[in-house]
Amino acid sequence: MMDDFKNQKCLHKRYAFQIVLQMREMLRSQPSLVDINVPDGSHFTVCGDVHGQFYDLINIFELNGLPSEENPYLFNGDFVDRGSFSVEVILTLFALKCMCPSAIYLARGNHESRSMNKIYGFEGEVRSKLSEKFVELFAEVFCCLPLAHVINQKVFVVHGGLFSVDGVKLSDIKAVDRFCEPPEEGLMCELLWSDPQPFPGRGPSKRGVGLSFGADVTRKFLQDNNLDLIVRSHEVKDEGYEIEHDGKLITIFSAPNYCDQVIES
Repeated sequence: MMDDFKNQKCLHKRYAFQIVLQMREMLRSQPSLVDINVPDGSHFTVCGDVHGQFYDLINIFELNGLPSEENPYLFNGDFVDRGSFSVEVILTLFALKCMCPSAIYLARGNHESRSMNKIYGFEGEVRSKLSEKFVELFAEVFCCLPLAHVINQKVFVVHGGLFSVDGVKLSDIKAVDRFCEPPEEGLMCELLWSDPQPFPGRGPSKRGVGLSFGADVTRKFLQDNNLDLIVRSHEVKDEGYEIEHDGKLITIFSAPNYCDQVIES
């Protein structure tokens, strides 16, 4: 399938349908916050936004190996929109997850939503490469994606960031009813939309949704939940990643040449 996609061939709708339906069943049974255990001596790869850049996804696998139980990945949201090959990206990630659930973990990003897909290209691409029925089906499956992951009880991985209030516990995130379109406020919205800021405290978001949060907010959340590190995505980084908040927060962005800007990654 991936070789066909490289040559810009389409997958028969019947097989696409099978992959997406199987994915829906699998994701429905997962909690909103997924715990991942990585054994001592093993490695684990976290990827940031891919945004429909199928050839860059293939490049990641060529550099780092295909997902397997010995080479597990977490893709941290924003698989689709903006790039021209969102259908190929999402079907590849979903098929890999169906083949070996413990080889690849998928988190929801702010672009796994109906309103964003309408504006930024995924909806139109699905309509053209598959059908109207798949527009509805993908929207439904995106609502089943987990909101965050915790690796070895120490590393919190989320697409966006932290919250407008202190005292949020991992149990609060686990309790979020995620089976819906992202609301405009509250924990789910902030997990998907928030960004770090270089100064302390909290401020309005440059995006108009979610908020900006400082190193003190990061430190308190980590202390409250006995965590060591936050890994998040959501923002373009020239080097592909950036370490902030006294080394306690890492942003990872995995779409090089994003929107035709040249980014080393």
